[in-house]
Amino acid sequence: MKRLFYIDYPQEHYEGQAHRYRCAFCKQETTKINGRLEGHLPNCDYRVVLEKAGFECNRQVALAHEDTADEED
Repeated sequence: MKRLFYIDYPQEHYEGQAHRYRCAFCKQETTKINGRLEGHLPNCDYRVVLEKAGFECNRQVALAHEDTADEED
């Protein structure tokens, strides 16, 4: 099974930061996770539980325009 986004994980706020959050289990920042299961660390409790339940990572999916982000127009 696959979901479009994995955003139902518990999050915690970075102290002293207005809009920064991270996974309560693996401590990865939400902007790095970017709604992807593979954005969590391999030993993250959230990721492990979902993978055991049959959910899959989208390992082949590349981020849009990731290869051309630093090119000039």
